[in-house]
Amino acid sequence: MKKSFLRLLPIVLGASVTLGVSQSRSNFPKPPESLDSTSSEKAPSTPSRRVDLVQLQKEADDLARTAQTIPSDVASVRKGMLPKDVIEKLKQIEKLSKRLRSELTP
Repeated sequence: MKKSFLRLLPIVLGASVTLGVSQSRSNFPKPPESLDSTSSEKAPSTPSRRVDLVQLQKEADDLARTAQTIPSDVASVRKGMLPKDVIEKLKQIEKLSKRLRSELTP
């Protein structure tokens, strides 16, 4: 009895391992359906938000005016003088450019 059990043991273990591997492969969940097919049908032809073009133009002009003063401020820095408002100007330029970029990005 013991010898026959020892002979069958590798066969039983091999079969159980083979069944375990095949079962673990087939139990993966199915991925959900793609949402691209439904979203492409509902894609709007015009942007959903309105951009205030007059305000954007004012901000762009303000950005350009402020940016034109920076080279002279940097020249003053090279001479050893730091204009008191140069840091504020740079912050304002950064703020305006971020706003313009966010408004113009689709």
